[in-house]
Amino acid sequence: MTGALPSSIIAGISFIGRSGGVVKTLGGFRKGHHTVPDAVNATTNAFLGKLCAGELTEEGETLFQRVRTGLGYKRKEVSLAVAGQSAVLAAKDFSVEIFYALEEGDPTRFAVTTTLRELRNADLARTAEFAEIFSGKFLEISFGLKKGASVEAVIDAIEALEAQDDGGLRVSYPSDCSECEIVVAGVDARVRCTGGSLEVVFPRGSGPAELMEGFAAVRGAFAISKVLGGLIG
Repeated sequence: MTGALPSSIIAGISFIGRSGGVVKTLGGFRKGHHTVPDAVNATTNAFLGKLCAGELTEEGETLFQRVRTGLGYKRKEVSLAVAGQSAVLAAKDFSVEIFYALEEGDPTRFAVTTTLRELRNADLARTAEFAEIFSGKFLEISFGLKKGASVEAVIDAIEALEAQDDGGLRVSYPSDCSECEIVVAGVDARVRCTGGSLEVVFPRGSGPAELMEGFAAVRGAFAISKVLGGLIG
């Protein structure tokens, strides 16, 4: 999987899942004793870490047991560390972080981000056992770009194709061109280029193998342009 991507261009690949909820529904929240945060800062996020301790420990332990038994890892091959707002599972072939944080726009709510990174075994990610563990977990693939990319150049390349009505690509972007969002005809995903990364966001949760299949279609569409093809080889 990752071996098919050019290491000279791609610095790393991450699979990202997102969920969340209301702060006062967390197991550690005590009505009449605790108050819901009204701001997002280090203090309120530390408070969140105490409120979500039960959920985070349970989620981490469940994942640990599923990975250990599902993939047949020995004690020295997988470990779990839970502290503050995060639980980190470190396995011999990959790592997973579960992270709780208050939502910036609404501190009465929390967001949970699950990130699989450092995937070192492409064949493992294609197995039925791996698919069962992570089925429906992830919505995004994020590719770190070693040399970065010019967002303006990406926009110009797509607009040139749009003018020719060639390639089935469309682009939108803010006035400062800090990032752009690309729509690929026939692909049910949004592609976001920030300059330092290329992110493919899907409408529903899937496992790593399914997301990579969707990404392959994006990669094929990008091959029509030298500038776009250079982003991901």
